[in-house]
Amino acid sequence: MAAPPGGLQEEALRRKERLKALRERTGTAARQNKDDGPPEAKQFRGTAEEAEEPKHNELKLRNYAPEDEELKARVVPQAKPASVEDKVKDQLEAAKPQPIIEEVDLANLAPRKPDWDLKRDVAKKLEKLEKRTQRAIAELIRERLRGQEEDLATAVDSAKQDGSDSD
Repeated sequence: MAAPPGGLQEEALRRKERLKALRERTGTAARQNKDDGPPEAKQFRGTAEEAEEPKHNELKLRNYAPEDEELKARVVPQAKPASVEDKVKDQLEAAKPQPIIEEVDLANLAPRKPDWDLKRDVAKKLEKLEKRTQRAIAELIRERLRGQEEDLATAVDSAKQDGSDSD
């Protein structure tokens, strides 16, 4: 099933035509035609029109001392190193602590006890137990008072009886 030699050339021609049509659709053919022109038709980048516009990629010479007058205008002046003392002073001033506010609420600063969360969780249960304890204490006091009233009544009765016997 080998393709005839002429068939490959035909496929290559069809492929070239498809690529050309694709370029025309995307507009790249128009751009290529502008660049493909003779060198005389191309514009030189250093025209007077472009000299007025600011250049982003302007040549800056830092370490090279040119002999040409045009290039001497592009030499960047030597940078002066910053004083180390000034930098150290700035860092020391930045490291100084800011004045602390004199009025400080000690209750907010005092650390909490380690069991504060346990006390918080048990507080409701302790309230119930406290009520029960108060009721129990009141009941015990009432019982004692009842017991003392009976003792008092018997003591008074016995005193009356002792006093009546001696008359």
